[in-house]
Formats: sequence, structure tokens, C-alpha cells
Amino acid sequence: MSARKRVVSGVQPSGKLHLGNYLGAMKQHLEDQRDHESFIFIANYHSLTSVTDAARLRALTQDVALDYLALGLDPKLATLFRQSDVPEVCELTWVLATVTGKGLLERATSYKDKVARGLPASMGLFSYPLLMAADILIYRADLVPVGKDQTQHVEMTQDIATHFNTAYGAQVLARPEAKLNDAPVVPGIDGQKMSKSYGNTIDLFDEMSAGRKRIMSIKTDSTPVEAPKDPETCNVFAMYRHLVTPAEAESMAARYRAGGLGYGDAKKALAEAFERTFGPARERRRKLAARPGDVEDVLREGGLRARAVAAAVMEEVRATCGIERARP
Repeated sequence: MSARKRVVSGVQPSGKLHLGNYLGAMKQHLEDQRDHESFIFIANYHSLTSVTDAARLRALTQDVALDYLALGLDPKLATLFRQSDVPEVCELTWVLATVTGKGLLERATSYKDKVARGLPASMGLFSYPLLMAADILIYRADLVPVGKDQTQHVEMTQDIATHFNTAYGAQVLARPEAKLNDAPVVPGIDGQKMSKSYGNTIDLFDEMSAGRKRIMSIKTDSTPVEAPKDPETCNVFAMYRHLVTPAEAESMAARYRAGGLGYGDAKKALAEAFERTFGPARERRRKLAARPGDVEDVLREGGLRARAVAAAVMEEVRATCGIERARP
């Protein structure tokens, strides 16, 4: 086993977490807690670019915590906390802004994509990479889990750390590395990438009947039941294969190729696999939701641990910059 590293990940509370979130990020986060020092923050400051209802943001923040705990996050192994419980991250964001060129932010593909989808072109959205860099650098992360399509986020953070260190002639901020995963691009029920903004998700903790209804509505082609089908082009199989064993996936693929398998039966098999995976966690989540004080304790303790790390880094940043504060 490789040496333990500090791994930092963030999840936005901007809507219900769904199957794409789980396969693309959460599953890896839960695996990381066993092998690394894992920091997982609920990025509620980031969500202000899209969520402007205070009560909804509070509820969504609680939902993310419940989802992770229900799926197996162990607070003894991983540090789960709210971004807003570490105010030093916003202070570092401003410091980083003073050494980061506007051109770097203008190259961010995420900003362009979000504006193209209709999000307001606010300064918060434009300077999003600065806050994201602060999220990573404030904890001196070694690794940041991302998919291949998200490596720009880490590359920008590396550049920003270098800009700061060069400006002040001191190696204060550590350059993180991307922890690439082979997470799939999960299709939504309409065949596009599963995304809250597209309204095409299968939410992790909907009641069984609601989840099954969404699965049965997945878009498929009009190939007759008796005809052979290509599993590699089927949205149903694209989800199914990641919720079952390799042997089960290959068996289903063989049924596709042989003909005689209707898409309705394939969707039923997916619904059963989904329920086997998330049904027990749904019950755990229900019990956790009845004890909000316990969840708050996890977040509070996680925030204290995270802030202790962030405060030490920020103290060094201030000293490097010449920023002084009155001592208590």
C-alpha cells in the first residue's frame, strides 16, 4: 500500500445528490477514508452562486451530511465539515486574488459552461477557481480526486500556489496533485450526462417507488424485444454495470447480445440493483435524520479539526505577506 496522503474533496449542496454524484465522486471519497487522511467539506460558500434561498441552503447542507454518513463515511476516519466553519478559507481567497492574473480565470472552462447554461455571470462565479484553490491549499492537500474532465481545476490551483510562492519568495503553499479516477460519465434518464441542472437524475435517497419510476422512464431506442442489442450503447446498461459485480454485468451483456431481452426487463434489473445498493443506506439515513443533533456534532467536530489545520497554514501565509493582527 502506498504511503498515506492528505486528500481533500468538496461537494456542493446545490440539490439532491444522485447516482452520477455517487459513481463520479462519493464512492471514491468513501474508499479514500480507509487509505488516506481524508478531508471532505460541504461547499456551502460555493453554492451561493446558484442557491439564494437561505432555508433551502441550510437544508441541502444537512442533506449532504446525511447522505455521506448513511453511505458509510466514518467520522473517526474522515473529517466531514462545512466549508463555512473554516473562515480562514475566505481570507486566503483574497490573498490568492492579489497574485492571480485575470487571464488565468478567463480560461476556466467551468465558468464558460455555466454561463452558457444560463447562470448569471457574477464575480462569484468568475472567481470560483480562487475559492476552490483556497479550499485545497489551506489544508496542504497532497491529492485532489477528480475525473479527467476536471483536471483543469487542480492545474489552476497549482498555478495559483506557484504565483504566491514566487511573489513572496517562499515555499509556503504546497502544490497538490490530481488523483485521477476512472469514474464513468453516468447518463441521465434522457441520455445526457446526469446533472441536477438538466433535471435528468436518479436521486440516491428517493423512496423506492419514486426511484423505480425514474428508472423505468430511462430513454432507450426502439429495437424490438427479440432483436440482439448492443449493451455498450444502452443507457440502462451504462448504469447497471456499475452497481453489480463484473460477472453479473457480463451475464447481462450476454443477454443483450443474444436477443430476447426487452428494455423493460433491463430496467427492472437496474431497479433491483439500485435498491440492493441504496436501500439499506436509505434506512440508515432515515434514522440519522431523526437525530439532527448527532449530525451537527459530526460537522462541528470535523470543522474544529479542519480549522486547526487551516489556522496554522493561514498564520504562515499572513507572516509571509506581512499581515498583522492584534493578539487576544
